Amino acid sequence: MAKKNTTATKIDIGISDKDRKKIAEGLSRLLADTYTLYLKTHNFHWNVTGPMFNTLHLMFEGQYNELALAVDAIAERIRALGEPAPGSYKAFAKLSSIAEADGVPSAEEMIQQLVQGQEAVARTAREIFPATDAANDQPTADLLTQRMQTHEKTAWMLRSLLA
Repeated sequence: MAKKNTTATKIDIGISDKDRKKIAEGLSRLLADTYTLYLKTHNFHWNVTGPMFNTLHLMFEGQYNELALAVDAIAERIRALGEPAPGSYKAFAKLSSIAEADGVPSAEEMIQQLVQGQEAVARTAREIFPATDAANDQPTADLLTQRMQTHEKTAWMLRSLLA
């Protein structure tokens, strides 16, 4: 039987324990927002109706698929920083700034809620930047930049449907 290693390997990536923890806490909020938006978008994909059904059904599918990949990238960055990634509805509900949808809103209301959700995720990502800059954490900064770019573009595209 192999002997279990009881001493954890210290993480030494050039970011202090305190900074890694602070960044991971921000990323945990980003993960919760992203997962909540994923779930909302998937819900709307299933339940959208009306004259724009086909357009919105396909658009929402592309968006929730992108969000599913983002959730994994964010969680893996949290783990690379040495912290556990939240992964339950309870944890996400506590950490997320995005409200769940009640019932089945109209297609136009779905679009509006998704614009608000996309913008909320962009704001959450932006809030983490000071900690990443202070810690010289370029991998997280790169992830945040990609996420903000995606969410800002998606919000613009959704907003365009309401014009």
